[in-house]
Amino acid sequence: MNKILVLIFLAAYATLWFAMLRYDIMMYQQNSYRFSRYRRWLPKSYKPQWAATIAALAVACWILTDNVVGMAIIIMLYLAWQELKVKYKKPLVYTMRVIRLLITAGVLTLAAIILSFIYIPHFMPAVALGLLALPVLMLAADVINRPIEKYIVHRYYREAQQTLASMPRLTVIGVTGSFGKTSTKNYLYRILSEKYNVLMTPGNYNTTLGVVRTVREQLKPYHDIFIVEMGAKQPGDIREICDLVHPTIGIVTAVGEMHLETFHTVDNILRTKFELLDALPEDGMGVVNLDSEPIASSNAPHDSRIVTYAVHNEGADYRAVDINYTSKLTDFSVTAHGTLRTGYATQLAGRGNILNLLAAIAVADRLGVDEALQKRAMRRIEQIEHRLSINRASGGITVIDDAYNSNPAGARMALEVLRDFAVDVGGRRIIVTPGFVELGERQAELNRQFGRDMAKACDVAVVVNLTNREAITQGLAEAGFPAECIHQTASFTEASAFLNRTLTQGDVILYENDLPDSFR
Repeated sequence: MNKILVLIFLAAYATLWFAMLRYDIMMYQQNSYRFSRYRRWLPKSYKPQWAATIAALAVACWILTDNVVGMAIIIMLYLAWQELKVKYKKPLVYTMRVIRLLITAGVLTLAAIILSFIYIPHFMPAVALGLLALPVLMLAADVINRPIEKYIVHRYYREAQQTLASMPRLTVIGVTGSFGKTSTKNYLYRILSEKYNVLMTPGNYNTTLGVVRTVREQLKPYHDIFIVEMGAKQPGDIREICDLVHPTIGIVTAVGEMHLETFHTVDNILRTKFELLDALPEDGMGVVNLDSEPIASSNAPHDSRIVTYAVHNEGADYRAVDINYTSKLTDFSVTAHGTLRTGYATQLAGRGNILNLLAAIAVADRLGVDEALQKRAMRRIEQIEHRLSINRASGGITVIDDAYNSNPAGARMALEVLRDFAVDVGGRRIIVTPGFVELGERQAELNRQFGRDMAKACDVAVVVNLTNREAITQGLAEAGFPAECIHQTASFTEASAFLNRTLTQGDVILYENDLPDSFR
């Protein structure tokens, strides 16, 4: 091979290396840099097209002819471009830890190339096949960096502790739940901001490290209230955050079948979410959703510190009644400890959003926010993108975007909205979904039930991806859904192409979940 072709080959190889390593680190980051979680994801997240291409690359390196190597360059660049252009729902956040991980992994890769050059006559095939071991290489880099990371995390944690300790008057509100916590956090922030200076954890900063970063970078002495979203994938996760922030008010939005691969049972999920309630002081306040059956059947509602809310459960302290959905607003009244309040209205739709607002109302009452201010703020709350947001598209099409919902209980609420949505004459109710993952042994049955529920709410079902296709279509068939109204696509791109060909004026489309990116 000529020198220019060699340089181009190495550049293409480095580009593919970066694209693949970036993906591996992204998955590791999404699993909270915990090996036990990442190990469970790895068999599902690795992309088979990479293995096939790398094998072909190794053959190309072995043959070492310009034509074959040139083809390998094209394939490598194409694969790298395909990966780098992907817009992930949770993209890699280039923190300093990630940058250090990339640098260390790069050094290890370079060392492997040098060693291969010294000890193996045909070193490039070994280096090419070494790409297959990038997850192991990345984990090795993490092990090397671990003492540094441990020191940095400890220092940042201590700084966050000191900041919180310096603000004894700060009211900390924890929000957790299998679903609804992000929406509740945002609604509560908007309502409490009518009276107080409020900070909330941004985006999906719902881990201990995310909270630490928020405290260090954003919490200021003038803040009155700090709303902390608390996520969990295994027992102890909520307790760990509570040990840092010491909440005085805690909201548990719901308990449902999520992350069963790590929790195994709903009881384990319940106990983990209730770690927030256990952390509250004697004069604290817990706010729990009685429409969530696992919560309603637990002991929490009987604790004197607990305030309950619901739409259906008549025994709740706060309950939404007389709910009326219109094209622009949702009107409802609230019974608060037996007293009827009227005149509440919001741009949000769906029982789930009403429940989230009820939790915010209960906390606002506790913190002395006037009813008039609550109502004013509620009218101004805008829909959160991808969380049951309703938009009018061109051509008289309505889109209900619930792409960020990833659990069966939340999906049932979205299906209620689709089922009850007023459709113009000739319009159809359409659902586009890949179903749900991370449900362990219950995944197939829960997706079958999802199919049965879909049959009662839609006229056309578009099932995306192979992961849950069989279970969902089986559930649709069991409910008597017409086979000609079920459409199967390999990707959302293919589903969009199908919809573009078939949509007519008046159609209403529900996008329900979009599978974690590793299950594409």
